Amino acid sequence: MHKLKPKRFIGMVIGLVIIVVGGGVLLLKKEVLHQFQPKAERPSNIAGQPKPTMPSMERIAMPAGTEVGPAQAYAMVPPTQQQLIGVKTDMVGKQHLETAIRAVGRVDYDEKRIAHVNLRISGWVEGLFVNETGKFVRKGQPLFTLYSQELVTTQEEYLLALSTQDQLQDSPLPEVREQAAQVVETARDRLRLWTLTDDQIRDLASRGKPQTYVTIFSPVSGHVIEKKVFKGMYVEPTMTLYSIADLSTVWVQAEIFEYEMPFVRVNQKANLTLDAYPGESFHGQVAYIYPYLNKEARTVKVRLEFLNPTLRLKPDMYGTASIQVKRGHKLAVPDQAILDSGMRKVVFVVRGEGMFEPRQITVGPKVGPYYEVVEGLREGERIVTSGTFLLDSESQLMTSTNMMGALGMGGVKMEQAAMGEMDMGGMDMGGMNMKMDMKMDMKGQEMTAEKQPPAGRLEKKAGGLTLVFTTDPTPARMGENRVHVTVTDKNGKPVTDAKIQVTFTMPMPGMIPATVSMTPGKQGTYDAKVNLGMAGQWDLTVTIQRPGLPEVNATFSVVAGGGGMSGMPGM
Repeated sequence: MHKLKPKRFIGMVIGLVIIVVGGGVLLLKKEVLHQFQPKAERPSNIAGQPKPTMPSMERIAMPAGTEVGPAQAYAMVPPTQQQLIGVKTDMVGKQHLETAIRAVGRVDYDEKRIAHVNLRISGWVEGLFVNETGKFVRKGQPLFTLYSQELVTTQEEYLLALSTQDQLQDSPLPEVREQAAQVVETARDRLRLWTLTDDQIRDLASRGKPQTYVTIFSPVSGHVIEKKVFKGMYVEPTMTLYSIADLSTVWVQAEIFEYEMPFVRVNQKANLTLDAYPGESFHGQVAYIYPYLNKEARTVKVRLEFLNPTLRLKPDMYGTASIQVKRGHKLAVPDQAILDSGMRKVVFVVRGEGMFEPRQITVGPKVGPYYEVVEGLREGERIVTSGTFLLDSESQLMTSTNMMGALGMGGVKMEQAAMGEMDMGGMDMGGMNMKMDMKMDMKGQEMTAEKQPPAGRLEKKAGGLTLVFTTDPTPARMGENRVHVTVTDKNGKPVTDAKIQVTFTMPMPGMIPATVSMTPGKQGTYDAKVNLGMAGQWDLTVTIQRPGLPEVNATFSVVAGGGGMSGMPGM
């Protein structure tokens, strides 16, 4: 028997150890990846062989079947790494949403409590009883006296009608008596039109001669805020002589931002604080929301109403108006938990084992530090509230890795820096007979097939609508395709009055989305032509707009070119 030289024998032993260790690492890595595959695809363990434990890896790509959303994959971050990047989580639940909208408010007159003193006749002002702005007057208080030739003539006509009525009182003809009474009533009405009161008319009848100067009285109680009359002045009906305002109630004009509009309702409670009265607060309510927007400041004017019995609130004072908003108990998430890309809002849902699911949600208005959740989350789920940006980067990295599979390079793993898998055959160590069977198993086609969305008819529910999505041809091809969307409401009736657009792009960095309008057809069906210029996965977002209703979005994923490029030999 030939005797091996010592140096050669030592070299063989070292080479054998390296091969065994390398093969064991590859087998262990393969087993770890299979732990995350669906049960039906896992290979059975060798009898008596213990299950390998998960090694400490910084990141690992999720297999097909676990991705959600059209553009992002799961993020995988071990607990030690979570501590380093500051990941914090919290349970999704209902919150008591209450906040206050604050805005600068300006005290103003109550327009409903302003009276203007005008005349219906021309004349000269003789005596002036209220001769200063700001003076308080009571209803019925004399303001000034007026001489008018028209008014004197009308008084004489009234006195003549009374005299004629007295003379015809004993007439045997009832028609004559009625006509005399009608003439008196007509003359009295003319005096009333000339702003004479009933008391003045009675005084005129008892006196029996016209009054040269007629007194004009205040129609309301309040403060004189404008005075344009002077003694000896000739006045006409077109002139406003006094403006009198009742300040027992005042308005406060405040401007709120456009995004705060959903919170404000008529009759909501409001408070007002002013620098003139530190430590005090005045209580009122929302009386009116103006129907137009300040396009420069993007604000809406809101009118608040306050009682002012002590007249401490004076027009043109400035203060801080606060409107109390109570939305009740609603499902809500902290604002820092939401990543807003402008196109969609995403949160990361904890899935355990260091996995985080990026999930698109629909939110309502922001109340304080919370957003109301309309769709996408359930009470009791746990989400990430801190460290979301780093998780998003991790998710995008996983998406890029999975895109390589969609483009036919499914065997390439960034984390492994390897391009295939090695299977070790059996080895007989006792007899020093090594039988090594090494083969490269390129699994690009298999993983690409796993990552393909289901072909044919796709259905989603969003915003109370049901959307059925198909392509022509099916599966989609690289190049021009026709997409069809059928929209029905919650009762199953076709939606025919919608304006629908479809935006399509590939979920990979640098891709610019394109948008086309869909043409309505019969029974709530809409179609459009799209040009899918590359093989691989495409995300098509359908946007539905209806008059007076919120916009609805739904995203469908298809693979163009028969599942993308095939695996590339040699990679």
